Amino acid sequence: MNLLGPASKSVVLQLAKQVKLVLHPITTMATYEQVKDVPNHPEVYLIDVRRKDELQQTGSIPASLNIPLDELDTALSCDGASFKNKYGRSKPGKESRIIFTCRSGKRALEAEQIVKNQGYCNVVLYKGSWNEWAQKEGLKA
Repeated sequence: MNLLGPASKSVVLQLAKQVKLVLHPITTMATYEQVKDVPNHPEVYLIDVRRKDELQQTGSIPASLNIPLDELDTALSCDGASFKNKYGRSKPGKESRIIFTCRSGKRALEAEQIVKNQGYCNVVLYKGSWNEWAQKEGLKA
């Protein structure tokens, strides 16, 4: 039984053509426990993309490297020596495990897109970011 007559099908098809559906690939998320274990895994990069003034107000997650979101594209485009000189750590390779964090998870999502556009493929987000970390650690968010 066809509930949509020819006219109704036409309307549905026209609407379907007008709607632009953007599908985002499923993003892998890091848990609080995984982030807490990063100091035991020096091969993992935990990158906090908040501004420096935000870090001064709240502090940062241990073993995290601060590269503000507005610097990220340039930072990961520079040569290895320049990166190490500025950030105090070797530049991650395209296959390196990178976990992004920020205050609430929104900028971490933006960071993921920036680095994936550069060819980095082993990227995850700490969705809870600083807000969850501070809550679980009993710190001021």
